[in-house]
Amino acid sequence: MSVRLHAQFSFLLEADKLRRVERQNLILDCSRRENSAEHSWHLALYALVLAPFAEPEVNVCRAIRMLLLHDLVEIDAGDHPITDAVDWDAVAQAELAAADRLFGLLPADQGAEFMTLWQEFEAAQSPDARFAKRLDHCQPVFQTLYGAEPLDWHVDVVRQNLFGGRAAALEHDLPEAFHHALALLGEDTGYDCSRLTARLPFLNEADKLKLITRASRLGDGSRHENSAEHSWHIMLYAWVLAEHGADTADVDRVLQMLLLHDLVEIDAGDAPIHGVVDPAALAALAAEEQAAADRLFGLLPADQGGPMRAIWEEFEAAGSADAVYAKSIDRVQPVLLNLLNGGGSWVDYNVTLPQLDARVGEKVSRGTPGVWDYVRATIEPWFRETGRLYTSRPAAEPHSRNG
Repeated sequence: MSVRLHAQFSFLLEADKLRRVERQNLILDCSRRENSAEHSWHLALYALVLAPFAEPEVNVCRAIRMLLLHDLVEIDAGDHPITDAVDWDAVAQAELAAADRLFGLLPADQGAEFMTLWQEFEAAQSPDARFAKRLDHCQPVFQTLYGAEPLDWHVDVVRQNLFGGRAAALEHDLPEAFHHALALLGEDTGYDCSRLTARLPFLNEADKLKLITRASRLGDGSRHENSAEHSWHIMLYAWVLAEHGADTADVDRVLQMLLLHDLVEIDAGDAPIHGVVDPAALAALAAEEQAAADRLFGLLPADQGGPMRAIWEEFEAAGSADAVYAKSIDRVQPVLLNLLNGGGSWVDYNVTLPQLDARVGEKVSRGTPGVWDYVRATIEPWFRETGRLYTSRPAAEPHSRNG
């Protein structure tokens, strides 16, 4: 098992580099460029929310998986905006080589699964791939047109994209998106886009998760991660490590939980797991998160907002097999990032190994005991070398529920 886990973690830690790939489009407040990891998370959310627009034969869960991995090749091949004058055949070859390398880090059976799904997305022939592709064309359009202060030339790119570019296919495949984009450009066609406009406030508000900074840093230590890209990364973790969880866990439901689980931080903020928080503050935080869930999921039509709120509640309660596995995965990813970047939040909060066992290990072991055994053996040398293997004082308790 350790050989297989080593391969799986090699892939997951390499995937961390997708956060360093910047895209041309800006996040909604126009303060910076979006990166490809948080873009992938937002697209997965688009797929879940816009599922009612998919054709009956579309498996939305497969589309979500495609969108989680579709841009991983940019780690090697880079992002290429549609406005760039590039040799697209050469780009395709570079991306295929990247896919070979990246998916080749996984155990052979998983690598083949990921490669097949990525190639299906690229070919855009299956119903699942066509749906995923249209969302990939749709999200940047609305991110630009709803931007706080979009650049004029970005708006021009959107217009060109809708008329003759990749997004032109929306007119046939997702007409509400096409016609609403025209209306935002001042060319209202009178098309009824109300089903879409009932959902866009939620999708636009969700963009703010890209502004929520966490205690964990990226693997290279260059900056703190944000909660949107964290959500993308742990969804990938949950998918890759699923075989180490309970047989009764439904991986697609787990992916939905992790897709939604941190949205409440838009209002309530992130609470680091190693931060010392008193019981009254914890209760106040829980109340803030409930109020945030009321507001955010209330932006959706009730037939969608209600079930998504229920999934979030299930994750928080951590009682079902799906939630137990999701919670364990949520704890694993920051541990590996800290090890990569020289200690990260362990150094910031003076964390010892017994404290990590109590705050993280117990919850990871509940959902994926074999994973924690492997992770603990991997990190123990760092704690030994830095003198944090034992503690002479009790662990700081209580602490936050959130990683």
